[in-house]
Amino acid sequence: MKLDRYDLKILEILSRDGRITKSKLAEAINLSVSPCWERVRRLEKAGIIEGYAARINPDALVKRTPVWVQIELKAHNAESFARFEALVHATPEVTECVAVGGGVDYLIKFETDSIDAYQRLMDAWLTGEAGIERYFTYIVTKAVKRPSPGFCPDDLA
Repeated sequence: MKLDRYDLKILEILSRDGRITKSKLAEAINLSVSPCWERVRRLEKAGIIEGYAARINPDALVKRTPVWVQIELKAHNAESFARFEALVHATPEVTECVAVGGGVDYLIKFETDSIDAYQRLMDAWLTGEAGIERYFTYIVTKAVKRPSPGFCPDDLA
């Protein structure tokens, strides 16, 4: 799907403010409401806009302790990766997980009530069927930069 400057501006604005009114969005991109909204629906239908959500500050709800972990698995085959990734999906304390190349297999962010709660969870993974060869734990001491919402057309360059 070819995107023009209007489409890119719509994406940029909606990524920052998904609750903007149709009229304010149209005004911001210098189109009338109907053609602007047709573009939004086209972007939604094409799967470029996947949905709209509120950003929730988890610290305002309950204080969580973030911990980053490097994981290396014992075996490197499809079954081992699938089993481990199923465990990751089944663990609500895992808030982020990426598979990486290099000396480790996964980088995982846990958010637990305490360091003790994290370690108990990791102990359960080690005695279970996770297939972990070794892991390294990194306790977060402060957040320097958090992911920010927003789409910038320059990201496509």
